Amino acid sequence: MRWDNLVENPRAAGDTALFGTSAVTTRTFDTPEFRGITFHEIRARSILNRVPGASRMPFEWTVNPYRGCTHACVYCFARKTHSYLDLDTGLGFDSQIVVKINAPELLRRQLASRRWQGAHVAMGTNVDCYQRAEGRYRLMPGIIAALRDHANPFSILTKGTLILRDLELLRQASEVTEVGISVSVGFTDRELWRTVEPGTPSPERRLDVVRTLTDNGIGCGVLMAPVIPFLGDHPDQLRATVRAIAASGATSVTPLVLHLRPGAREWFMAWLGEHHPHLVRRYERLYAEGAYAPKWYQRRITRHVHELAAEFGIGPADRGMPRRIPMRQEAEPMEPEPTQLTLL
Repeated sequence: MRWDNLVENPRAAGDTALFGTSAVTTRTFDTPEFRGITFHEIRARSILNRVPGASRMPFEWTVNPYRGCTHACVYCFARKTHSYLDLDTGLGFDSQIVVKINAPELLRRQLASRRWQGAHVAMGTNVDCYQRAEGRYRLMPGIIAALRDHANPFSILTKGTLILRDLELLRQASEVTEVGISVSVGFTDRELWRTVEPGTPSPERRLDVVRTLTDNGIGCGVLMAPVIPFLGDHPDQLRATVRAIAASGATSVTPLVLHLRPGAREWFMAWLGEHHPHLVRRYERLYAEGAYAPKWYQRRITRHVHELAAEFGIGPADRGMPRRIPMRQEAEPMEPEPTQLTLL
């Protein structure tokens, strides 16, 4: 994928230049929360992205209003996507943010198409749709409103507390369709958080989001991700994290061990060599076969977390069946859209 494949009018972007064209507006803001960050505003051609057929994910379509992420998680699997735009996958991923400023209107138009059949739409599976940029650009209210108005099922995964701004919209949507919210909290160790997720709200604040959502009748699960080998996988750490998740009122907890895809792997291993050089060789052995930790390790973590979840009484909550607006009859198949990387 190239930059000019994203913009509304690809010819305006030219054959080689990625920025500085009529198709892209580049901005910086001299405020503390955005200092050092560059925003590249585009009018996208499409906002519904088809998930690759080989993906393990239980959904087929995603919406991503942003590329790049100021959360700056050193392990983020989505870093590789910046290389598709000839952008740096390290600091560039953290500070060069692509903003699809027409995302809400474009989604509303695509949902209204006769070709669209009302499939589940997942958000936050590539980069966080509630990262800091959302506070300025406010794309999510329009996106949620469009999904609500079409009674289209959707889910959101986030590390951001800004989702609470849209609580009323989420409540309205949950009355007419299936809405799934998950917050990502892989650990509660504050020292680990400060070094591997420097741009995110603290784990405690994220769990406050879970508590607020559940208190307002919106069930919220926790994706316990990533569980970081040798840094966040000690039994005492796992117990403390699951206990805190249970106390937040989460409806479920799903552990996910760190995976290191190309792009993310190089950045994470460089960080590991600087902060925990004694672990480099252990990681090279653990991830010798590829991006994923060995099955035996994944199973061990999953089993332990599930045992703790049972001990602390975490389980799914039955919120009843949502009302659905009937699908259009004789809908035409949706044309394939560009594929993207997914969470798993």
